[in-house]
Amino acid sequence: MISDFNDPELSGKYLGTITKDFVKVSDILKEASYQVRSRKFSDFPIFPISKEVQPIGKLLLGKVEKDLDWNYFITYVDEFIQRKLIAEELLDEFKAAYKDPDEFCCLFVMDGVFTSFVYIPYPED
Repeated sequence: MISDFNDPELSGKYLGTITKDFVKVSDILKEASYQVRSRKFSDFPIFPISKEVQPIGKLLLGKVEKDLDWNYFITYVDEFIQRKLIAEELLDEFKAAYKDPDEFCCLFVMDGVFTSFVYIPYPED
């Protein structure tokens, strides 16, 4: 289900809770991704997720309000460049690795010192 690029640590520790949440929120994330792209904010929407409140992006879905394991935020690649989370010289590499946003959700998992981009396919309609 998760792409081949993903950190092996992700599989054991995080995959279950991310997948469980994703089933509940995938329609909202897919629509938000579409809105970001159709309104020309960015072609590269990113959904940071964390168990704690964090400064990247804007809160889209709070874990307490929605009975989730993770908080879901929304932003796009420009903020990652501004915050130097992606080096400008690596932007083309990021864009080349970015999966089709109509089919995959780009999550940025943050849990303490662990951070990783994860692409999860949206469920088939």
